[in-house]
Amino acid sequence: MTTQPTQSSKPAAWTANDLAADPHGAADKADRVQRMFAAIAGSYDLNNRLHSFFQDQRWRRKAVALVGIAPGDRVLDVACGTGDLSEAFARAGALVTGVDFTEPMLEIARRKVARRSDLDRRPDYRQGDAMNLAFPDRSFDVVSIAFGLRNVAEPARALREFHRVLRPGGRLVVLEFSEPRQPIVAALNRIYSGRVMPLTATLLARDRSGAYRYLPRSVQTFASAEALAAMVREAGFEVRRQKAMTFGVCTATVAIAR
Repeated sequence: MTTQPTQSSKPAAWTANDLAADPHGAADKADRVQRMFAAIAGSYDLNNRLHSFFQDQRWRRKAVALVGIAPGDRVLDVACGTGDLSEAFARAGALVTGVDFTEPMLEIARRKVARRSDLDRRPDYRQGDAMNLAFPDRSFDVVSIAFGLRNVAEPARALREFHRVLRPGGRLVVLEFSEPRQPIVAALNRIYSGRVMPLTATLLARDRSGAYRYLPRSVQTFASAEALAAMVREAGFEVRRQKAMTFGVCTATVAIAR
């Protein structure tokens, strides 16, 4: 008889030595990220609320407003996680497909949406890969990704896939953490995200995967808001707007598929 390993017996997705280097350069980044999110899925929403000081849902609602939704718009929410952004689009009247490659996150998203009584059409959640989307060309009006692009093994490849599945003139919104421009705010944010949050979030999640040590390091070593806009342009988009939120700790990039 065999037993499944517990989280405590599994190797950490990210060790201190791993994070001393650039985590985006890890050859097995995709596997590490998948294991990490599987480990923290159960406490993911609670940690998001508490450690964003309940701002994370406001950021998602703002992203929906910025991209502009008409009733019946076909939306693909990539790296949908537990479904918060997918639900925000659905409330705006969109027909939403949510894709994530971590099944435990999708299981939570499906349970959450099954309890919703305020949605005329519930999101359809599917397991999938941001770099190899299982959808025809030009099949969506909007593609979104929130706090997920830096977790993809090849972000530029994912952006090209987003462009492929969007109709001409379709909209893209990328919501991602960013570095505040004001020096005092930036210093405080580094202390909070680099020292305080990893300790408290790890305790709350009882996490041994290294997820909340990876989070600040992955933000520090990912593209700046300006560099992200350049990546989006290189994938065939016209960047229409970048909106910094909550003193610049989060930025929404809105673009149009050319």
